[in-house]
Amino acid sequence: MATVTEDLRVTDSRHLSPSVVPRRNDRWWVSPLITLVVLGGFVIYGLYVTFVNNHYFSNKYDYLSPFYSPCLAAECHGAVSWKLIGSWWTISPALLILPFPLGFRMTCYYYRKAYYRAFFLSPPACAVPDAPKRYKGESRFPLILQNVHRIFFYLVLPFPFLLLWDAIKSFDGPDGHFMGLGTVILIVNALLLGVYTLSCHSCRHVCGGRLDVMSSKPSRLRAWRFVTKLNDHHMAIAWVSLVFVAFTDVYIRLLSHNVFSDPRFF
Repeated sequence: MATVTEDLRVTDSRHLSPSVVPRRNDRWWVSPLITLVVLGGFVIYGLYVTFVNNHYFSNKYDYLSPFYSPCLAAECHGAVSWKLIGSWWTISPALLILPFPLGFRMTCYYYRKAYYRAFFLSPPACAVPDAPKRYKGESRFPLILQNVHRIFFYLVLPFPFLLLWDAIKSFDGPDGHFMGLGTVILIVNALLLGVYTLSCHSCRHVCGGRLDVMSSKPSRLRAWRFVTKLNDHHMAIAWVSLVFVAFTDVYIRLLSHNVFSDPRFF
């Protein structure tokens, strides 16, 4: 059984010299490596999708990629006629949309832990020395900007509803069928992003924060308990919703390239 001193040494190893920190012999590097590959791959793919500025809309089925939602163009399949931002904007409309969901995820409490460990090795794992020699926390620039997470929470609240509206509009598509597999994918994507937003720590604070006696506000107490249950699975929800966003875009992009046809149900 570990002593109190040993427990403190493991949980507070960043303040000890490398010669004192206990060495782990297990495969602690697997988790940060997976994070590096998956999260790094999503970032690269997201940048490609954002700047390529084509095939993000399927004319045949009225499917719009989540990277380009809400649609800022008069015709989502072309960057010619703009209905919201004017003709002066000649590059990808995704550049006006991406900062909001990206800022929300980048400042997310869980994702901070994930990419701090995978990309900055700070720390790479429990009881493993940090790569940086000094730990400054999030009290200085640029990491102090992480404090805007709660602002991004309010900014992204409309996005699940906008994505759900895109899914609803895809019912009764141009081909005469009422519903297809793409419609289901769009609905699931909107729901996953909605659940991810609700499971956020900031949402939990909005529901139950600054209350000395929670029983005095039964409606907020019920909301806090519901969000807390979601928050328990925040990590899993974060990854599933992230991967599904990319999957949704790939599906619509392949339909736009006429690689295959969308299965129609009704």
